[in-house]
Amino acid sequence: MEFKVNSKELEKLLTKLIPGIPPRTPVNILENFLFDISDGVLTVYASDLEMALKSSINVICEGNKQIVVPAKLIYEIVRNLPDDTVNFTINDNGKLTLKTEKGKYNISYINGEDFPEIPTFPAPDTSEEDIHEIVMNGTDLKEALEKTVFAISKEEIRAAMMGVLFDIAKDGIRFVATDGHRLSKYHNKGYETDFVEQYIIPERAISIILKILDERDVKIFLSKTHVEFKLDEMELITRLIGKKYPDYNTVIPIENEFEMKVNTKELLQVIKRMILFSTTGTRRVKFSIESENVEISAEDLELGSSAVENIHCSYKGEPLSIGFNTGYVNDIINHITDQEEITFKFSSPSKAVIIQPVKAKENVDILMLLMPVRLNN
Repeated sequence: MEFKVNSKELEKLLTKLIPGIPPRTPVNILENFLFDISDGVLTVYASDLEMALKSSINVICEGNKQIVVPAKLIYEIVRNLPDDTVNFTINDNGKLTLKTEKGKYNISYINGEDFPEIPTFPAPDTSEEDIHEIVMNGTDLKEALEKTVFAISKEEIRAAMMGVLFDIAKDGIRFVATDGHRLSKYHNKGYETDFVEQYIIPERAISIILKILDERDVKIFLSKTHVEFKLDEMELITRLIGKKYPDYNTVIPIENEFEMKVNTKELLQVIKRMILFSTTGTRRVKFSIESENVEISAEDLELGSSAVENIHCSYKGEPLSIGFNTGYVNDIINHITDQEEITFKFSSPSKAVIIQPVKAKENVDILMLLMPVRLNN
């Protein structure tokens, strides 16, 4: 059997799918693409059993066939070819031959029947009333995910927190992530829905969808067990995390009466310098805040080095000294650098701190939460 396709069109398709190949897996066959050639269409699948990514392209072909081919090898071959027509020949001896005007390449394949079952949407036992659809602008979805994904927990004992929560209500969609030390909540009020549900999308699926999002609209189909993202010719299906997400609203303080406004980029630059001086074990940075000044300091006890900087702020409240993990505060500020000023809301050196942009974007509320660390003095 033979089929023909333009090398650059195929490269474009495989580039979007290669992130779906698991970096490490005990199931060797998952290191391959599944090629499904049927009725003049080549559909390529990548899967890790929990998630599937697929896309299609028109080809010139004779007959129908499914084969499993080494993903990284064929991707590297195709992306290093010039703009040319590639002739694929599927031989009965288990060899796939790629021919161009000047080259010929042989790689091994196995039959498509050997590829594991690919996740589908909806799952076979899903009822229609359990399926909901949302259409979001890709730019809006990307911003929401980028401002939350960094706070996902890496600890398997907190399985429910190893993804981004889609908290869908009639007043919009809240995207939430937390690892217990920091929390990020992004509320887009521009998308009204007629249902109320919560879904937890795994981190790996989030990282892949971020690579393929653009300004085009995305159709999101949700059930109790799976979610499907459709972006024109691209589809990503993933199993949801089947746990109950913690009630994040209970950890957001409502009586943080002390407020500090500070220039975002100036503070970020100081924090990046303080990281160089924070002790390897604690990674602590200290904020000493007064009416128009915040002194930021760090000390590396192992190396005997320390640093202190002062920056201007606008502060309403009693003088306060509070400590943070430099890595966590750096992550939070790094994800709101598109805001000129941010507000820190405090109550005491031991209570959670709220960090928000001074000027909210239309239809969007961003709230970051950061737990302090104990100071020695």
